[in-house]
Amino acid sequence: MQLINLKEVIYLTGLKRSSIYKFMEEGHFPKSISIGGRSVMWQECAIEYWIMTKIRERDDMKIRGA
Repeated sequence: MQLINLKEVIYLTGLKRSSIYKFMEEGHFPKSISIGGRSVMWQECAIEYWIMTKIRERDDMKIRGA
């Protein structure tokens, strides 16, 4: 299991920090993992899965003609 920091999550998703935390709070983004103190990281595979889900949603909308 590979863990990545916020900077990497921002790079991979193109989201800003505030959006990442807002989406996490709403349950629309993978939760971070506390690694001690105020440090948090994310599972790289969970972020990749979230990205792939967004791509599938986009493609499904194209197929349905939306």
